Amino acid sequence: MKIPHSLRFLGTGLPSSADSPQLRRAALMVGLRIAIAIAVMVVAVIIAAALYMLYLSDHPNVASADTSTRVYVESNDMLKAMVLAGIAGVLAAGAIGWLSARSAIRPLGRALEMQRRFVQDASHELRTPLTILDSRVQLAEHKVEPGTDAARLLGQIRQDTAALSATVQELLLAATGESTEQAEHVGVPQLVDEVAGSLADLAASRGIVLQTMHDGDPRVRIQANSLRRAILGLVDNALNHTPEGGTISVATSSRGRTVTVTVADTGTGITGMDPARVFDRFAHSSTPATGGRRSYGLGLALVREIAVAAGGSIEIASTGPGGTTMELTLPAAR
Repeated sequence: MKIPHSLRFLGTGLPSSADSPQLRRAALMVGLRIAIAIAVMVVAVIIAAALYMLYLSDHPNVASADTSTRVYVESNDMLKAMVLAGIAGVLAAGAIGWLSARSAIRPLGRALEMQRRFVQDASHELRTPLTILDSRVQLAEHKVEPGTDAARLLGQIRQDTAALSATVQELLLAATGESTEQAEHVGVPQLVDEVAGSLADLAASRGIVLQTMHDGDPRVRIQANSLRRAILGLVDNALNHTPEGGTISVATSSRGRTVTVTVADTGTGITGMDPARVFDRFAHSSTPATGGRRSYGLGLALVREIAVAAGGSIEIASTGPGGTTMELTLPAAR
């Protein structure tokens, strides 16, 4: 019976092919650093010994003070022996360090493989239900009158399903070690309107006004689904911290070679934590969210990762009792 590669990994403790290059480089770097540290120490010892021998050669009276039996060796021969011994010691230390590092990172390799397998399996298992869901929505669309509220809602569900399928595909590609970079020129206002449309019913159910404003038609070069996730994360965060009767405004604008997406809410501002930490993983306020949903401190952290990966940034423009304003800045498409 043929055993899958990932299962062979779990049984032998060796890294999988996807992680092997990184783990080998890590082990090599550890061994190299150990070898360099020992080389510096050996060179220092050799220099100290050479200086001492030179000192004795220049001060024979000091060397002859001891009347015990002596064995004389040429200084050149002694230096050569010390250099050879030092080189052998450095090579041995490097080899020992490399082998030790390989042994030390094996648990890390197993953890990485287990994580990779989990993401692969979860992503793969989600693809089929999403495909079935999309098919059922299409069938439902054929049974409703075009232009009705039901047709509009079904269309939004199809968009949300497509976005979720794209996210699952990104996870699957990332877990297999394949590149997910497929940057394209994306119209920011159109994407903002799409995200706002998908969240309009949720905002209305909470008594919140969600509005968009655009200054021109700025475009950025980024993977469309990544930008959608970033904008969705910002608006979703604003929804969770805006009370009933509040307003959330999403605006797009161009500033020279950058495009800015501004999300402003009329909530109570950032309280219960340092505003500088809101983009850190697992950082969340001690104050419960208005939407009643538990926060795990990942949404804004993912927004920052998407922004940084695209060469942009995310920051808090202002926060206080009157609300919070966040600015997502990305390089404009050229």
